[in-house]
Formats: sequence, C-alpha cells, structure tokens
Amino acid sequence: MNPVEHAEKARLKIQDELDYAKTQLERNKLGQFATPLFLALDIVKYAKELMPEKIGIRFLDPAFGTGAFYSALLQVFDSSRIESAEGYEIDAKYGNEAKRLWRGTQLRLHMADFTSKIPPTIEKDRANLIICNPPYVRHHHLSLDQKDRLRKIVEHTIGIRLSGLSGLYCYYMCIAHRWMADGSTAGWLVPSEFMDVNYGLGLKKYLLDKVTLLRIHRFDPTDVQFHDADVSSTVVWFKNAHPPKDHFVEFTLGGTHGNPKESKLIPLEALRNTSKWTWYPVMDHNVITVVRGSKLSELFSIKRGLATGANEFFILDKEKISQYKIPTDFLVPILPMPRDLEVDEIRADEKGNPILKNKLFLLSCNLSEDKVKLMYPSLWEYLKMGLESGVGDRYLCRHRTPWYSQEQRPPAPFLCSYFGRKTEEREKPFRFILNHSNATASNSYLMLYPLDNLKRALNADPYLYTKVWECLNRITSDTLVSSGRVYGGGLHKLEPMELSNVPADDIMKEPKIMRHIKEGLF
Repeated sequence: MNPVEHAEKARLKIQDELDYAKTQLERNKLGQFATPLFLALDIVKYAKELMPEKIGIRFLDPAFGTGAFYSALLQVFDSSRIESAEGYEIDAKYGNEAKRLWRGTQLRLHMADFTSKIPPTIEKDRANLIICNPPYVRHHHLSLDQKDRLRKIVEHTIGIRLSGLSGLYCYYMCIAHRWMADGSTAGWLVPSEFMDVNYGLGLKKYLLDKVTLLRIHRFDPTDVQFHDADVSSTVVWFKNAHPPKDHFVEFTLGGTHGNPKESKLIPLEALRNTSKWTWYPVMDHNVITVVRGSKLSELFSIKRGLATGANEFFILDKEKISQYKIPTDFLVPILPMPRDLEVDEIRADEKGNPILKNKLFLLSCNLSEDKVKLMYPSLWEYLKMGLESGVGDRYLCRHRTPWYSQEQRPPAPFLCSYFGRKTEEREKPFRFILNHSNATASNSYLMLYPLDNLKRALNADPYLYTKVWECLNRITSDTLVSSGRVYGGGLHKLEPMELSNVPADDIMKEPKIMRHIKEGLF
C-alpha cells in the first residue's frame, strides 16, 4: 500500500468518526456532507481531461473537510504536476485531523472561513484548478448579518446581487471567482435546486455572463450521492474566461459523472431564455418555450396550506380530543396528510365535515391565556402541556399572538399535494383533490381558490367543479414535474408560483366554461 492509499484509508476512518460525533441536525446546520471517494475520483479524473497537458496544477479546495478531493488529486495526477495545493476548513475538528493526515505533502491548509479571507493579488498565486463540495447550508441557518456580509462580498467580486434565500454554496461559488487565475478551471459539487428556483437567478447569471460554462452533470435524483442527505446533486464545470460567441454547454444526466446515461449540447443563448435548467438534457431546447396560453394563475389564487409549527400538538384526532376534553369551539376540520388520504374526492356530511375514516381537527384559539384559564380550564391544561414541552417556543408559535392561534386558510375546493414521489401504484408524484367539505389543509397541500371569473361559472353550474377537477387531473406528469423541482431520492415539489404557471388551456376549453365566458359571466 503506497503512502497515499494508506492516508486515504485512515481518512475514511477519521471521517466516519467525526461525522458520528455530531448529530444530523448539527451537520445540517453546518452543511457538512462528505464527498464519497468514488465520486471525488470520478470528478478529479474529468478535471484531468480538462486541464492542458504539462501545465502545473495549482489546486484549491475552499471547503476542505478531511480532504476527499485532495486525496483524489494525489491519486489521479502525477505528483510532479502539482505545483501547489491549498485548502480552507472552518471546523477545527476536521481541519486538525486533515493537517495530521496530509502532513509531509504539499498541502497548505488554513483553519479559517474561506469567505472572510483576502484573495491573492498576484496572478501566479491564484489557483488554476478549484474543486469543491461547498457547505450545503440553507439560508434559514444563516443570520441576517452573515447574509449581508456575504452578499456585499459577492456584489464587490462579480457585480451580482444574490437573493437572500441563497444557500451558502452560492456565495462560495461566486466569492471564489477572485481566487481563480485567468483561464483556470472550476468544478463544484452542489445541489441541483439552483437551476430551477428564483434564488438561483444570480448564480445562473454568473455562469452565463462572467465565465465559460462547460458542463453540468446532474445525477439521477433517485440515485442519492450522499447517504446522509436527501439532496439532488450536480457537478458544475466552468472556465474563468468570457464565453465565446455561439457557445454550447454540455448537459449530462444519470449514470456516473464519467459515464452519464444522457448527454446533449445546449446553446448558451437557450439557457438565457429557460427558467428551469433541469429540463436539460431530456428536453430539446427547440421545444422548450414559455407558456403563452392560459395559466392556472388566471383561474386560481394558489397558496400553501397552513403551517402549525407543531402538527403533533395542534392536529388532533377524536380520541385525543375526548381524552383532553378540548372544546369543539376551537376545533376546525383539517385534511390528513396526502399519504394518509385514501380518496381523491372528499365528500361531506350534512354539517360540511369530511367523510373520512381518519377524521382530524385543527386546534386554534384567539383568546388570551387569562381568558382561556378562566373560561376553558380543560383547554388550558392541554396548552400547559405545550408550554412545558417547548411547543410554545418553536419558531412559528412564538411569532404568533397568542402562540396557539393559527393562520387563516379557509377550505379550498381544489387541492394539490405539495410534494410526492412516483411509485408503482401512482405514476404521478402530485395529486389533485376535489374537496366538497369545509376542511382546511396543512402546508403539505397547495390550495387552489377559484378567482372571481371561475367562481361565477362554478356558482352558476356546480357540475363544473367535477369538470375542472377532471381537467386538472389531465395535466400530464411531465408538465407538473418540469414545472416544479426535484430533490434527492426522487422527491418532487411544487411551490405555489410554479403551479400557477402550469398551462390551463384544457380548463379554458371546457365547453361549459366557454359557454359561461360567452354569456359574460366572466
């Protein structure tokens, strides 16, 4: 076993020990998800293909960890080609172990926050190969001060202002620009979601205008690359040079990075006019167009269902209501989660309550604590349990007055599941529900409220509720999936704005609705 192989074996053992010493929540907040060695090797081998032969390598990894990419670098490149290797690691536990592991090699590892360091001012000191798996820290784990600092650095570096919803990896990619030598190569292992969401617009602008985007490889969302994170992964390759005229970008999908299942060259100009880059390479750029017909937003106001902040406390079944003697005055019917909803059409009894096997109710009260104590002692005893267990201190609860009140979400006649997976039983990851009851819904649903134009038609002819529902169900799975986003494990999600942009021509062409239009009902 050569020294590099020996160090790699020790690194894997140390990586497991360090990861095990932290909870999943701690690692989520810090975005610490180690790159598997097989993937690091695959990525570095591709970097070797991109790098001109006989050019010395000046390597940089801004989020070093224990050094998976550095280990791969030493295994793929001849040591004589590596002129320098530099890394940054903010977590001392990982950094100290990495220093010990790679002692005696060319590595200069800095125990520091990469985003706070001053980049080299001399061209020969800048890296010509950056490979990195940056921290996958979601925006809500970044403080307002952190976001403000990072956004200012990015704006100063590349002249682009990132959205406040950007994950930390977006800042890393943009800030690293000042560390890149002219013509240098960069490969970033990042979540795929930036290609589809609004917060990714700034990063996409950087990739389109400031560098030459070479290739984007997206792993099959059902083939999760990290055993400890449900994230759909992508490797983004670019060169630090302005893109040439009539440039094409290679989009690959599935398989391995080195041997993808699908590949297609997409004109750079097509990317400028495409909102969702995950459409490639499956869809042809010539057939991807902006929806120019009717959209669901012309017929519905679409909102997420209500977020309680503690479903296990606020959503009660009849047994729990009876056990704690919860007054019916403060109970609202609410639908079960989509996975627990056995039907797609919800009938109602004479009181408007849903006819379901698992009937659930939402606890919501606007009375002050003093009034609850005085007027409803059994309810107060239940609320005390919430206070003692910390429910009242949860983020959403402590931002409500009183903490046990709920946001308003009136019943919607049409609903769509917010997320889902394709299964053998159900080809579509999303379900449209026709709701005849007065039950509201949690944020596991999107609620479709008919706008005045459609509402008038429905009131004039209640049979149209079924016709509209049938039209919604005729929307193809491909249309819904391409409108939304996908995460690791093949989990598909649709945000309200994304569903709003789905074509509605089928509904508009329904003869009975067309008749109401002609009669001037809307």
